[in-house]
Amino acid sequence: MSDIGHATPETPHKYRPIAPPRPTMWPLEMRVLGEGAALAAAWPALDRAPNGDGHGVIVVPGFSTDDNSTVPLRRYIRNRGYHTRGWRNGRNDGPTQANLDAIVDNAKELADKTGEKVSLVGWSLGGCLVREAARENPDLVRGVITMGSPFQDVRANSISIMWNLLASKDRIEDKERTEALGAPIPVPATAIFSNTDAVVAGDACRERPGGKRESIQVFASHFGLGVNPLVYFAIADRLAQKKGTWKHFEPPALMKRLYEVHS
Repeated sequence: MSDIGHATPETPHKYRPIAPPRPTMWPLEMRVLGEGAALAAAWPALDRAPNGDGHGVIVVPGFSTDDNSTVPLRRYIRNRGYHTRGWRNGRNDGPTQANLDAIVDNAKELADKTGEKVSLVGWSLGGCLVREAARENPDLVRGVITMGSPFQDVRANSISIMWNLLASKDRIEDKERTEALGAPIPVPATAIFSNTDAVVAGDACRERPGGKRESIQVFASHFGLGVNPLVYFAIADRLAQKKGTWKHFEPPALMKRLYEVHS
């Protein structure tokens, strides 16, 4: 496996630094309480989202969290008809080669079980990791969905001090590698982001335009992305695309004003 964040000549990438969210935005993260309540209220409607074809889906948690944080999302994806599992690797302690290898091993096991490529869903740092797993293993991965993942600039976050304190000492964090994380990956990619995210900058979480790539903007807090009904519907729609086909996200007419799609 090559270095994390390695950019190829076919996908030239120019890094540009992005400013982190302002500290004054932190109160916006209190929205997570309302997002959780909205999810419960919207569950019957979300149950009418497209069903899947049974392929495997792995959901990777954000920094310093574990599979418990993705239980509601995994339950929803499973109810849509997919073989769904967490990353099964304890607490996500940072962008380490060991964590990247764990995702790949998990994906290989699930692909062997289902006989199909797997989809990878990652929240925050988890999204940065799944993009790299897909970059290095395109024959294993059907597509990637990220949620508030600052792959265009991992430094564009408001918890850098916490990152440095909690991440394990063998994390992959040299300048060249981190600045190459935003290079396009060789599988379909959907980035879900919020410009009112108080933890990571929305611009740092967007895919570059072109190819089988898109960015879906929603109104959400960072901590609420894992329980936001708009995020759930978008994920269900993206996962339900038939094998070998891909098109950009088109919200239903009644929901168009709730999303902004960049492709």
